[in-house]
Amino acid sequence: MTPDRSARAPVTTADAGGAGGGPRLLVPDVLRGVALLAMLIAHAVPFLPERPAALAVVMANINDLASPLFALVMGVSAQLVLQRTVRSGIPFMLFQQIIRGMILIGLGMILSEWGTWVAIVLSYLGVLLIVGAPLLFLSSRWLAVVAVGLAVVSDPLNAWARALLSGVVGADPTGLLREVASWFVLGQAYRLTNLLPFFLLGALLLRHGFVRDRVLWLMLAIAPVAYAVRPVVESSGVLVVSGSWPDTLHDVGLVFAVYVTVVVLATVRRPAAQGAIGVAFVPLRAIGAVALSLYVLHVGLLALWQGVWPNANDYLGWLLIVPGMVLVGWLWWRFVGPGPIEWAMGWMTGRRVGRPVRAAR
Repeated sequence: MTPDRSARAPVTTADAGGAGGGPRLLVPDVLRGVALLAMLIAHAVPFLPERPAALAVVMANINDLASPLFALVMGVSAQLVLQRTVRSGIPFMLFQQIIRGMILIGLGMILSEWGTWVAIVLSYLGVLLIVGAPLLFLSSRWLAVVAVGLAVVSDPLNAWARALLSGVVGADPTGLLREVASWFVLGQAYRLTNLLPFFLLGALLLRHGFVRDRVLWLMLAIAPVAYAVRPVVESSGVLVVSGSWPDTLHDVGLVFAVYVTVVVLATVRRPAAQGAIGVAFVPLRAIGAVALSLYVLHVGLLALWQGVWPNANDYLGWLLIVPGMVLVGWLWWRFVGPGPIEWAMGWMTGRRVGRPVRAAR
């Protein structure tokens, strides 16, 4: 396995309780915070039905960013756990990851029954972790081959699965087969075939290190080109479906742009700029560290609306779900520590998390 080069970048924080029991890393926490914030904004869109067209475009892009960025950060975290695990502990670590994935699947299935307008992503992320974690034993070269290969075949694979399996799963009276098939290939918004390449990319980026180098600038150059493919295709009158090549390239552009921005800001050397960036990163670090708990909490609050979209702008609802959740996340992170669901999952999998140094002061 490629040695860990992540120490090249000034990305650690003073907080304990990171992946694998080591210190938390700044970049993954901020990226996870950005992903959660994007999801909060996307899920609060129904509260603003009377919005300008330009704002609708921005919100649509924010919605598209959330799930692939979550997948990328999950790959970063899984790789970090692997690198911090001694060889003798690897079998137990894999067992822990499977249990974590099963918990996410169960949580996702429960939240899906709450009657919200949210397309719940947790079950898909659980399957992603179970399938993706064993692949991290591949060398970086083979990991890249699998990631690129899957990204290339995902479009025809999804189309083939829809043609072959739709009738089969539709005839299943229990609905279980449809549920499982949606996790892998048939999902309307998410599916393993499209999330796994981002998961593997996250692992590769951690192995490479969060540094300013040719790889980072190449990602910056790719981002606008990849992003532009979908609007160009759509302008020609072609319908772009979720999981197709233009849609995947669109997601690549968004994820690359956010990743480059966060790494560039995290590696600023000037003390004055570092201080300002550090302050700006605090709320993102906070919600990133308690992301799962906030995800469940905001879905629970949305369930109070019983899935009924407001007919006019409901600014109170929007404020509750977006800045309200950020404030709750920051307060919990600052004064309590790990999120309650993060703590419970750690206890259930034998990876208990302690209070961050910052929060314990």
